[in-house]
Amino acid sequence: MAVPGKKGSKQFSSSTTSMASDEDLQVYCQPCDEEGTRLPAQRYCTDCKEHLCKTCLTVHKKLKSTKHHTVLDATIMPKVLQQPSTSIHTSQSDYLTTHCCKHPQEIIKFFCNDHKNLLCCVCVTLEHQGTNCKVDYIPDISGNIIDSKEYQIILKALNTTLDKYQQMLKDVKEMTVKSDRSLKDALEDIKKFREEINQRLDELERQVVHVVTVNEKENNSNIAAVETACEEISKTVEISSGKLKQLNASKQANKLFMELKLAEKIMEDVEKTATQLSTYDVKEHNFEANETILTKLKMERTLGTLTKKTLNKECQPVQIKSRQPSYEGEICVKTSKDNLTCWITGITLLTPDLLIITDINNNAVKMVDISSQSVSDQLQLDDGPWDITRLTSSELAVTLPNKQAIQFISISSNTLQKKHTVKVDGYCRGISCYQGKLVLSFLSPAKLQILNMKGAILTTIDGKNIFKHPDYVTCNRSSIYVSDCGINTVIRLNWQGDVIGSYSSMSKPRGMSLSDDGTVFVCDWERNVIKEISEDCSTGMNVLENLNSPYAVCWCGETKKLYYSCYSSNERNTNFLYIDKLS
Repeated sequence: MAVPGKKGSKQFSSSTTSMASDEDLQVYCQPCDEEGTRLPAQRYCTDCKEHLCKTCLTVHKKLKSTKHHTVLDATIMPKVLQQPSTSIHTSQSDYLTTHCCKHPQEIIKFFCNDHKNLLCCVCVTLEHQGTNCKVDYIPDISGNIIDSKEYQIILKALNTTLDKYQQMLKDVKEMTVKSDRSLKDALEDIKKFREEINQRLDELERQVVHVVTVNEKENNSNIAAVETACEEISKTVEISSGKLKQLNASKQANKLFMELKLAEKIMEDVEKTATQLSTYDVKEHNFEANETILTKLKMERTLGTLTKKTLNKECQPVQIKSRQPSYEGEICVKTSKDNLTCWITGITLLTPDLLIITDINNNAVKMVDISSQSVSDQLQLDDGPWDITRLTSSELAVTLPNKQAIQFISISSNTLQKKHTVKVDGYCRGISCYQGKLVLSFLSPAKLQILNMKGAILTTIDGKNIFKHPDYVTCNRSSIYVSDCGINTVIRLNWQGDVIGSYSSMSKPRGMSLSDDGTVFVCDWERNVIKEISEDCSTGMNVLENLNSPYAVCWCGETKKLYYSCYSSNERNTNFLYIDKLS
């Protein structure tokens, strides 16, 4: 097959030979001629169809791929009038020297426009001969490649690919930090929960820590694989980009052309890899404590479960379930120690059978036994407590607004006992606890504070332009919810104090309680309903209606029961706790 672009030797016929003397016909070594040196030919290879000088002949006989070729001596070899090479090279170092990957002894000299492949002579002969392929001799088509549009496009594409993989590597490292932090948080949750239980839980703790360790090793192993892939691809792309720039700067058109084609192949390969890597998700892990283990330890076999969440995808907010309420009854919480009508402003769940309530009118904290439908213990305080939160299975904290203090309370043998108090810097109302941190709402000035268990202020969130009358607060891992009856809104904040949501279709929102799904139950005092608001505060619906001014509320996820108090001019309503089951 004739190769387009490669100029064949001018062979003279016998008649031509007879018309010219031997002195007029000088035959030169073709390999040397291509290198710019003209030496007389001594032999002719019929396989390569090239004239060879003495030195080239010696090399020809040593090479494994050519040592068995048929070579004619000077007396019978074709008489060819060799002309000096007419190829114009832009650089003395730009000769074709790259070896073929399929035929390592051969030099790449051709390009197939149809298959987009770089070829040696053997490739052309074996794979493209007898086809309609358009094959070009590289020196004949590379003259305009320096600073060409193709060069600019491919170089730009390589830079884009490099940026993409460097960003991917950066993202993976950031996700690694978050994932490791989440695993550490999960371990802290485990240890915190572990403090509330006795020595019998040692084995269960080891089991769940083992699950964390296994997940951490697996996670780190997967991340390491992605990092390695990104680093290798980035290195390959950087090398290719560097070669292109170097060859372009040194005006090596032949090599630049070949490197551009190789770069195209590289980009095809890395795009396939990118598609594979894009499906990889790094997971965060949460430890979900099993609260019932404190009361039913012998029946339980796990300390909790380790759940995963995807880092590179936005979590969808929990939507409100359709619930069917059924009235379960009421419990009278007025006792012989009370001098006034009860006003239950705070409720928290100790166990599925025990509630702790604050009665601000009677300066009392009361333990309510659900099974016996009565108040089983009552602790008198120096001032009226407003809200209450559970710290551990045996510790509580209540706010004392008039005293500007937090009262800590312990529980031993189902008996409430006063512990120490911590002074705060304002008229505090709502209180909530999560992972050893207390969140307090203040009326004057309107603000939120996050404290540790010793009362040290960790964060102060200025209420200016956010709150007017922040009454109650509740919180979980990602959010802090505040009911503000001054602007009739439930406000959602993150732990840094940024407002990330709000729900305002209410009139005088009061007490709140988080469900096990992440939604929020809120007492709408003036509208006589209890609403359930979605986790992101985008939607809400009434779950209980036609109530008598509901004020405080508490949800029990295990029994699916909602406990709530009312506060109105009707004395009977204020002396009772009410129970509804939501199925």
